[in-house]
Amino acid sequence: MKNYTKPDMSKWTGRIDHTENYDAFRWHQWIQSLDLNNTLEPCNAFEVGIAFIGFCSDEGVRRNLGRTGAAKGPNSVRKELCNMPCSFAPTLKLFDAGDVHCIEGDLETAQNDLALAISQIMSLGLFPLILGGGHEVALGTYKGIALLNHFDAQNALGIINFDAHFDIRPYEMQGSSGTMFRQISDLCVLNHTPFNYFCIGIQKRGNTVDLFKTADKLGIQYLMAKDIGEGDLASAFDRLDQFIESKKHLYVTICTDVFSSAFAPGVSASQPLGLHPERLLKFFKYIFKSKKVIAFDIAEVSPRFDHDNITANLAATFIFSAVNAIAHNHNIAL
Repeated sequence: MKNYTKPDMSKWTGRIDHTENYDAFRWHQWIQSLDLNNTLEPCNAFEVGIAFIGFCSDEGVRRNLGRTGAAKGPNSVRKELCNMPCSFAPTLKLFDAGDVHCIEGDLETAQNDLALAISQIMSLGLFPLILGGGHEVALGTYKGIALLNHFDAQNALGIINFDAHFDIRPYEMQGSSGTMFRQISDLCVLNHTPFNYFCIGIQKRGNTVDLFKTADKLGIQYLMAKDIGEGDLASAFDRLDQFIESKKHLYVTICTDVFSSAFAPGVSASQPLGLHPERLLKFFKYIFKSKKVIAFDIAEVSPRFDHDNITANLAATFIFSAVNAIAHNHNIAL
């Protein structure tokens, strides 16, 4: 992985309430370094392990004519994670596995290196939690999962995307942050694998009529932002539940432009009428309760537009929820 750099643990600093009492620990005191360039073997010294890896790229955003800056998102999110409390038993370990970088605009190599890194993390028995970067991270995440798994009708992977956009635009020579799920669909056709894609938070103003027609043609299921931004959520949960029940594994991805710009100003494409985080958090927690999620990434935190680190803080909140959900699923939450 020529685009990979080992973790810089000097970034993990913060408050220290106690140096020995685990109940007073914060994440920066508990996280360990994981250098994927070293020869590693699966470790059974812990019950559950979660590895963070950054995807320092916004080349896909640039190609998509969006506001660049998300390449610096991983470290911005790490900063917000430092002081999170360790609300799980010590049998859950946290690792920083470093970063994959997009060098000289070579997005395709960066995505392939990310795939290799994720497959290595998963082969160690760790849960991969990827910090974007532009939402082009999704293609690398999917490829990494697919390297270790054969998905078919019986061993089905479901992709759940929280996003204002379908990201299924046509592509010819190059992909971007608006094409990943079209690319994944094409990979599924090539590999005779089902394409199971559910998108939550779609905005009518953010997608052309042709994209809605393409979504229907590809069998994509989706919930409009208005379906979950107003009124009773029972119908929305019923549709999501049907999707989850028919899948053996889930990959969850969040593009932070799904949120209202009041809560997420630091994104590639801001959404003044985006969704309230508290509403989406209900769906997010519900998905993780299924115990089927095998990978999670969050994308498009752009520090250059992020006043007071509001967006990075929001991303960290969803990551904290994911880690706690994993702990609850293994009965090791405190």
